[in-house]
Amino acid sequence: MAPEGTRSISTQMDRPSLLEDRLQQIRSSPKLQSQQHTAVVLKAVEDTLRDQKSQFTPASYFAALLALASRPLKDEASSAAIFYLLDLVTPSVSQGLLRQKFVTILADLVPSLDTEAAAPAARSAIGVLESLLLAQDSQAWALPQIQTSPRKALALLLHLAVDTRPKIRKRAQESISKVLQNAPPGPLLDHPAADMCAETSLNHFKDLVSLHSQSKGPQSSQTFQQEPHMIHAMQLMKTVATASDGWPNRSLDSLLESLFPVARSRSEFLTMAAFDVFEVVIQGMATDATFSKLPRLLDAIIDMQPSQNDSQLLPPWIAILSRGFEVSAQLEPVETFAKLPNVFEKVSSFLPSVSYNIRVSASECLVSFLVNCIPDEAILSPSVYDEKTLEKLCAIVSNLLNVKYQSAWMEVFTVLESMLACLRWKSFPLLKDAVTTVGELRIDRAFQSKDKADLILAKAIRFMGPEAFLSILPLNLNVTSSAQQGRAWLLPLLRDNVENADLNHFKSELIPLSEALHQKIMTQPSDQKTMEGKIFETLVQQIWECLPGYCTLPLDVQTAFDQDFAEMLSTLLYQRPEMRLGLCRALQNLVTTLQAVMQAEADSDLTLFCRIPRSDAQKALDHLATFASNLLAVLFNVYSETATHQRGPVLSCIDSYLSITKPTELVDTFDRVSAMLDTSIKEAAAAKGAKEKQLKDKTNRSTGSMSHDLMDIIVAISIYLPRGSFQTLFTVASVVVSQSQDPQLQKKAYKIIPRLAQSENGKAALQERNSELRQLLTANTESVLIPARKDRFNAISQVIDTLPSQELSFIATVLPEIILGTKETNERARGAAFDLIVQMGEKMQQGGSIVDDSTATNASIDEYFTMLSAGLAGTTPHMISASVTAISRALFHFRPALSQQTLNDLIQTMDLFLESPTREVVRSVLGFIKICVLSVPQEVMLPRLPSLVPHLMSWSHEHKAHFRSKVKNILERMVKRYGFDAVASYCPEDDKKLLSNIRKTRERRKRQKTAAAATETEGQDARPPTPAEPTKARYGNEFDDAIYGSDSSDDSSAASDDETMELRTNKQQRGKRANKGGEKYIHEDPSEPLDLLSKKALANISSTRPIKAKTAPRKRKAKTDEDGKLVLGDDDDDNDGDAQMIDFEPPRTRAPKTGVPAGTIDDKDDLMGGINAYVDAIRGRDAAQRGQRGRLKFKNRPRDDARDEEDAGEPAARPPVSNTRGFARGGRGAVKFQRQQRRPLEGEKTRGGRVMKRGFGGRRR
Repeated sequence: MAPEGTRSISTQMDRPSLLEDRLQQIRSSPKLQSQQHTAVVLKAVEDTLRDQKSQFTPASYFAALLALASRPLKDEASSAAIFYLLDLVTPSVSQGLLRQKFVTILADLVPSLDTEAAAPAARSAIGVLESLLLAQDSQAWALPQIQTSPRKALALLLHLAVDTRPKIRKRAQESISKVLQNAPPGPLLDHPAADMCAETSLNHFKDLVSLHSQSKGPQSSQTFQQEPHMIHAMQLMKTVATASDGWPNRSLDSLLESLFPVARSRSEFLTMAAFDVFEVVIQGMATDATFSKLPRLLDAIIDMQPSQNDSQLLPPWIAILSRGFEVSAQLEPVETFAKLPNVFEKVSSFLPSVSYNIRVSASECLVSFLVNCIPDEAILSPSVYDEKTLEKLCAIVSNLLNVKYQSAWMEVFTVLESMLACLRWKSFPLLKDAVTTVGELRIDRAFQSKDKADLILAKAIRFMGPEAFLSILPLNLNVTSSAQQGRAWLLPLLRDNVENADLNHFKSELIPLSEALHQKIMTQPSDQKTMEGKIFETLVQQIWECLPGYCTLPLDVQTAFDQDFAEMLSTLLYQRPEMRLGLCRALQNLVTTLQAVMQAEADSDLTLFCRIPRSDAQKALDHLATFASNLLAVLFNVYSETATHQRGPVLSCIDSYLSITKPTELVDTFDRVSAMLDTSIKEAAAAKGAKEKQLKDKTNRSTGSMSHDLMDIIVAISIYLPRGSFQTLFTVASVVVSQSQDPQLQKKAYKIIPRLAQSENGKAALQERNSELRQLLTANTESVLIPARKDRFNAISQVIDTLPSQELSFIATVLPEIILGTKETNERARGAAFDLIVQMGEKMQQGGSIVDDSTATNASIDEYFTMLSAGLAGTTPHMISASVTAISRALFHFRPALSQQTLNDLIQTMDLFLESPTREVVRSVLGFIKICVLSVPQEVMLPRLPSLVPHLMSWSHEHKAHFRSKVKNILERMVKRYGFDAVASYCPEDDKKLLSNIRKTRERRKRQKTAAAATETEGQDARPPTPAEPTKARYGNEFDDAIYGSDSSDDSSAASDDETMELRTNKQQRGKRANKGGEKYIHEDPSEPLDLLSKKALANISSTRPIKAKTAPRKRKAKTDEDGKLVLGDDDDDNDGDAQMIDFEPPRTRAPKTGVPAGTIDDKDDLMGGINAYVDAIRGRDAAQRGQRGRLKFKNRPRDDARDEEDAGEPAARPPVSNTRGFARGGRGAVKFQRQQRRPLEGEKTRGGRVMKRGFGGRRR
């Protein structure tokens, strides 16, 4: 049978919404001329169908358009429009109709598929033929080609696939590819016409090759005429081979014989096309039937090696080699690996090329060889011959780091990185010389690519192992000889890349090194710290930061992790608080990584990637379990001494060792901790006043009380306890839950129930003790504190999961509390309450009984909404608002399951609540109405519009709490769903302005969307539209999107209340992060280097973003043309034309020349002053500006320099104010400016080249 998904194209196009959307775009009068013809034809077809009283179905459209296509048309535009619509409609037509009318449809299409037909119509006709062929079944494909059959139609497509017109050729090849990839249902995997396509394309190519060989010479005109046709034929063969996953075996020899002469021709275009066909053919030879021909083909291709510097032919030739050896390694891995050194050396010889494309192609080919051609057996259990082959490959790669290949070192680094990843631990000592060379380049100051070198060294650390790597490039941190250069820069690389190494190396090398450096710190004076001491402290810290990497899948856990090492780590946990987090992460990695090995699937992959089989991993975990009890005792003490904000890693480490502790030891630990918790609670109750005073102490405030620490440990232990200890656990939980004086302790007690639900034993215990838990939760309803509500809701959720169907009365008991929880300030508590609303509804929907005062009621979703509606009779607006919110959430989820009567009653009740004078209640009711508009059927909502719309409009005048924007958003959705007329008919006359604004806004956006869609479709081929991707939720879930989101088409509208709330929430979250210290900035002096080891470093850290110093504005140059005239209003520097830049000399204050009358300026000053005054009037700060609707606006406030003159005792001139009110308001024809007397451009020049003028803040003379 054909594989699933072969008919995916037809399935996608059977969606009527896609077709209707595309037709709607065509109907909306686009601006493109080509689409206008299409719109006219579509309108004519729809008018015909309307006259015939036919429905607008895909079949009706198809029949009408096919009738038009069968008529001869002289207008090419109309013919192209008809076939465009036919191509659009055909994929949505039923396949049975297309099979039944195949002969008729093909006869109507043949005239448009002729080589002389117009290209636009032919391109669309090819699409119609493609859909027609995809609908045929195996029986139709079995008909011979001589009849009017799918094979004959496919032969027509093959003829068009070598057409001289590029778009026709491309569309035909794409259609052939889709047809061959979508085989009809049947016993064969391949398409029935695949052999026919291969044979037809090959015969056509042979004919062209024969004509090409009969030409007079390589430079003859006939040869040049045949080459494009040969390239088109090879593109067709490539298309057929790609769609058929290879070339048919029976004609493979004939194909290769025809391709070899073309590949050796002098035309590089023919050679490149032949190489492309070779690559596709080789890719499909990974079968036993055709693989025998691959070695001979590869040898022949190697002999056709192009020139060393041929940047056109060499990359495709290298790609063929890469693909050929990749296929060969799949069936003959040993033989291919043996041939690898020779071809590896041949390809690496292209790396010194000056062509970047050749270097990149060669490096990618070498990487492909390493990844695909080195078998796993050569790494896990290599033979002597395999080791020699690996030595040859490593020697070739090491030789690539010579100066000869310096121009290609970036590509060589890529190959070296891949080789390290492929050889893994076998890379040492094979790549020792290469790593040494990279290390020397890394410390060379002239070397520019230190980041690439660090990447290579990081790979070497990861795969060679730190011990082997440090034997090549030692740290040299504790040596006195100046000849040995220190490599402290390797410590961060070790920290980030060490894994799957020997833990003994850290014990024998790095721990003594840290002790020696620490000793040097201790020898320095204690009253002052020198720079050298700070450096040693940093080195010691970096050394111990490497321990988590050494503890990630270590190879020697059983020998390296002994009693002495455990005691040393325990001592450090107590004495070095700054190292606790790293040490806890290291201890946790020991357990979690080994447990990950136990949970993996393939054992061979484990051996290859981590060298630890499951049996060794289990032995290592058993060895660590012997230390678990003592380590837990240490970690418990450390946990109580650690600051509260740093306890997460310690608790995670405790949890990991609890998972491997023996059951007997675990029970003993739990009993001791429970006894200590009981004692602590009793002591707290006996000495309540002293305890409160102690809790106010700063130290205890940072580390927490003893009872809190013990409760955290009990929560961590609970998931691993055997079932026999659950009675004690529930007793402890019941005692702690009742502690109404300590909210944190109560919060931790509620966490026990969700914690137990994470294990199978815990789930069974929750189900067995469901009755006890219900009593516990019910009895402590009044004593629950605000911080514990979120965890209480989570506990109730787990109880409801295991609730028996006969005990659903528990839902009615806790429902009021959950309803009030939907109004919680804490977001997580509120989210847990909403989840519970849905969960309890699903439980009620499953059925059961609700027993209340000896009366049993059958559980149903309608009964659940009745229970929710009881809160609407509450005595406080807060309870009523919470009930409305809960009903809205339940309605959004269960609307399809509700009965018609219940739905009508809910909407009618909420309509009455719109008249409530309380804003809190109305705000929730508006959310309910929004949910109804989105999800409730129209036949339910339309009868409610006469009362609903006036009530909504009464709140559209309320601006507090964004009621106006909420109502507007609901009305927008109503108009979109029910139509403008249906909403406007019930709207009061005084409020119809709002609806008119909504209608105009929608029409404007619709026009903009249509114009944008028409612009996007310009120049594109006639293709059916693809389904749009689903939009992502903006607010985390669908309900929040429905409540707080706005209409998808209203993105450009003004900010709604929802957007305002979102912005406010983001600001609050940013404020919280700032208060928590989430973002820190360093204020540094740009004139001095940043010293993080300085004593003043902490003083430069701040939570405010540093402000960059403003630079002085540059002098702007005015543009002038050849005549010296100013060029204004053109800021584009690229379109200067003949304009040139001139500098205005800054004006100098000087006395007037002798002989010049007072009040005048000489010619030069007149020119400069006039230009400056004109520029100031056009672009100055006092220039007139255009406002809305092109109205002029003037600034009447005095300038700064005028104010300065007033301060100096000289009054500044004020601009005359018009008596007409229209001067301030503006308006077309409303302003009559008083004609003022024109004054000379005289005045004192100011700094910057401007002239102080009268009437614009200038100074009177």
